[in-house]
Amino acid sequence: MHAVNIGLLLVAMLAAGGCASHSAQVRPSPDDTQLFAASGVQASDAVALAEDKPLGDAYALPRPDEDAVIVEEDLALIYGSAAAWDPWEKQNRRVHRFNLVIDAHVLRPLARAYVRVVLTPVRTGITRIFRNLGEPANAFNHVVQGHPGHSLASLCRFVLNTTLGIGGIFDPATRMGLRRREEDVGQTLGTWGWRRSRYLVLPLLGPRTVRDTLSLVVDQRLSPLHYVKDGATVIALQSLEVVDGRAQLAAFDDAREDVYDDYAFVRDAWSQRRVHQIDGDAPSE
Repeated sequence: MHAVNIGLLLVAMLAAGGCASHSAQVRPSPDDTQLFAASGVQASDAVALAEDKPLGDAYALPRPDEDAVIVEEDLALIYGSAAAWDPWEKQNRRVHRFNLVIDAHVLRPLARAYVRVVLTPVRTGITRIFRNLGEPANAFNHVVQGHPGHSLASLCRFVLNTTLGIGGIFDPATRMGLRRREEDVGQTLGTWGWRRSRYLVLPLLGPRTVRDTLSLVVDQRLSPLHYVKDGATVIALQSLEVVDGRAQLAAFDDAREDVYDDYAFVRDAWSQRRVHQIDGDAPSE
């Protein structure tokens, strides 16, 4: 019995000694308190820091939702007036995630295989063909925007590249001084005054606005592919155009890997580019 009492007494003494030691370790000395005061740190926060407890509100880390707000504010400062009008963000993010899955499992592998298999000169020729097919739409939009000279240049480019350039594989029009100026119905509506339009992410088609989505119908009718009667040929050409376009975007894949919010990055970058197309690239007679 005496042995048990002695053992309990030793345990109590050790526990008391440990608590006293811990208290001495976590409580700042007078010198430490003066140092914290000189640094602008409250004494309570100094004790909390020593005891590994949460600090005061002034030293609390921002919550994830606060981080998102900070990022949005930074993007607004960067892009300024090009910031997107995105009231449907919740639904758009869902479609964006769906598109990312399709891109990761279908489009990106196809684009990488396309780059590995098809030689660079051939890919360049394919890109030129599809750009040449867009010249009639460029000509239409230039004329309705009030730039008949650029409209005539687009038509001349189409004729020269289709004939001398063998369907657009080569680009003799550029060597003749006929510069390519790309326009679409969405840009035309923007120059007519429909400046602000709701941001919209479409399945498979990606970022758009309501204005640009409505213009897709007219753009498709202006394309020579619309008048090809063989459905299989149209599907094959459109699929090749999508893969070729995705291959050209491969250079941005690494940059998107490091962004904080891929949805916000794509939305704001796309919106900035769209504003530049309407304003910065507006041709002058």
